Amino acid sequence: MVQNHGVGASASRSPGDPRGDSTRLWVRSLIVIVAFVAVLYVVEAVDAATNFRLDDDGIRARDVDGLDGILWAPLLHAGWDHLAANTGPAVVLGFLVLLARRFLLATVTVWVISGAGVWLFAPANSITVGLSGVIFGWLTFLLLRGIFNRSGWQILIGVVIFLLYGGVLWGVLPAQESVSWQAHLFGAIGGVVAAWLLRRRGRTPTPAPTPDLGSPGTGR
Repeated sequence: MVQNHGVGASASRSPGDPRGDSTRLWVRSLIVIVAFVAVLYVVEAVDAATNFRLDDDGIRARDVDGLDGILWAPLLHAGWDHLAANTGPAVVLGFLVLLARRFLLATVTVWVISGAGVWLFAPANSITVGLSGVIFGWLTFLLLRGIFNRSGWQILIGVVIFLLYGGVLWGVLPAQESVSWQAHLFGAIGGVVAAWLLRRRGRTPTPAPTPDLGSPGTGR
């Protein structure tokens, strides 16, 4: 027996439908950034349960034993208030970097440069924790990638982001003693470096096709 699926069957989206790809990217990006932030909250819960001993694994400036803190520091926070302050910007900016399809490389670049700057220039033996250096890197990456890519719509997005978050860039300057401006400054520098490294390279022009003059004697 032949089943009649009706005309609606022809309206299904093909696997390469840009609208479907865009929807999947949005959903996937949202899931990834929410999962990442959830990990931060789990880590902070463990930290609080152990009397905040995990914070000792942050970046200890100019101490060789504190170098591994570059890896761990962005996952640690000095209390729930510190983590809560970073949550909103982390979700928004991290989501936008994920949409840019450059999350991993951009984040690794910012993570390392921010951490190295803290290790080199923070007060000796101070311990720095928190995601804010990475957040500042995400911010400058999003602000500048459109300029490096010469993309009008990316520049427009950068302008909107600047209007929303540009004021926090004052955080790259020394202010409160308890706030690591070094992490902010070098995170921001890391974002600039990431935007430049991940810019679109100029495409090699496709050579013009050679006209087919036919083989001798073919009459063409």
